[in-house]
Amino acid sequence: MKHGFIFTGTDPGLAVELASLAEASGWHGFFVWEGIWATDPWATLAAAAMVTDRIRLGTMLTPVPRRRPWELAGQTMTVDRLSGGRVILSAGLGVSEVEPRFWIFEDDPGRKHRAELLDESLELMQQLWRAEPFEYEGRHFHAKRTDSMLPPAIVQQPRIPTWVVGLWPRMKSMRRVALYDGWIPNYAPPGQAPAGPEEQQALYTPEVAAEAIAWIHAERARLGLADQPFDVIQEGTTSGTDASADAALVQPWADAGATWWLESDWSVPAERVEASARERIAAGPPSR
Repeated sequence: MKHGFIFTGTDPGLAVELASLAEASGWHGFFVWEGIWATDPWATLAAAAMVTDRIRLGTMLTPVPRRRPWELAGQTMTVDRLSGGRVILSAGLGVSEVEPRFWIFEDDPGRKHRAELLDESLELMQQLWRAEPFEYEGRHFHAKRTDSMLPPAIVQQPRIPTWVVGLWPRMKSMRRVALYDGWIPNYAPPGQAPAGPEEQQALYTPEVAAEAIAWIHAERARLGLADQPFDVIQEGTTSGTDASADAALVQPWADAGATWWLESDWSVPAERVEASARERIAAGPPSR
């Protein structure tokens, strides 16, 4: 299992400093969150790329339907090249209208519309990352062929690893996940609406994860993708001070098939984020 750290603060300079500390402390990935009226995560990651050599860099996560895919493709390509191929794109639908702080500049077009935008954006970015002339015609986006002023291609091939949020056991959502490179779990028991963070923590167990992961692997085998790398992400909080307790928390998820543990603590007050993050990063990942 690999271990990443999610910086829940807002200061880009601090994020860059902590990315370097995370690399020195044995973490495999460093992630920043992407908001609406917020610090630019890709500018922050571009700066982090210049002070690190090995650690993976990404967002947790990008609300792709709210982005212009050609602009997002350019940002991710830029950081991928600056980092020598260390970028991960975490893609989701974006939060619903029940989270009003995310809809202060526009109205939520609805989950179905956002899902259509997500599918087309991910398809379109596969072409954009190649930096070759192409044409695309979708319901929401189109691209006319151009042979001039083409950007450079990404470093990673065949694409920047793309982790996608999937709602288990909603099959349409999960089939999208199986097409890409990783699953960011969301869970809604059959007949129920998606759970909130606290409820999901109680309902989404390693046993549920194992069932979903088995389905993903079977679906990828059906698609002819069984030999391609695929990640399963689990986010959580460990102490960094009690190795036995931390291992007891993380190991069941690894046994279920998770390949990344992403350390985060969204409950830390803003005034404590710097000290808390610095202390937890320096302590190293829960495997140490």
